[in-house]
Amino acid sequence: MKTLTALFCSVLLVGGAHAAPVADSKAGKILHDKACISCHARMFGGDGSKIYTRADRKIQNAQQLAARISGCNANTGAGWFPEDEAHVAAYLNQQYYKFK
Repeated sequence: MKTLTALFCSVLLVGGAHAAPVADSKAGKILHDKACISCHARMFGGDGSKIYTRADRKIQNAQQLAARISGCNANTGAGWFPEDEAHVAAYLNQQYYKFK
């Protein structure tokens, strides 16, 4: 019985260690404001938010958003980890895109 209990607890602990982190839009806003705004302002003027609200915006779904964030991360050398990219995606989706 003790062995079974120990095995069950081990499975729970290991499973929890590999669970995907929850994306945090507040953390995403901080990362976005630090790394994205200046480039977007150079491209679109003002605060740069027109990149998200323009009529011909390139991003049409959550997968495209994630891919674009990953590409920008790589191209700018922001140095974000995948969970940072997920935080930024959560922020942008909440603020601008509203994908389900």
